[in-house]
Amino acid sequence: MAGPRNISVSEASRPVLPRHAKLKYDETRKVWVILAPERVLAPDEIAVEVLQLCNGERNVGDVADQLAAKYAAPREAILADVIVMLQDLADKGFLTEIREKTS
Repeated sequence: MAGPRNISVSEASRPVLPRHAKLKYDETRKVWVILAPERVLAPDEIAVEVLQLCNGERNVGDVADQLAAKYAAPREAILADVIVMLQDLADKGFLTEIREKTS
């Protein structure tokens, strides 16, 4: 019996929200939420910024580069934090990654 297809987030990963999940701004509550079937997650401001950069084209290293430049912060620290945050979302089923086609 196969379990959920979890990913292992690394600097080379190209994360993206799965097809069943959407990042939307909830006008009523004035917060960003990830909507998935029968689940809602309200990520914090930093997580929202990271998720908006996760389009399946950028890899995690590119996301860290952009955030490090924007906030004039050490890339290594940002990269480590981004990987932990994205791995947590992946473990909860709110994130997948683009994989190269092999055929």
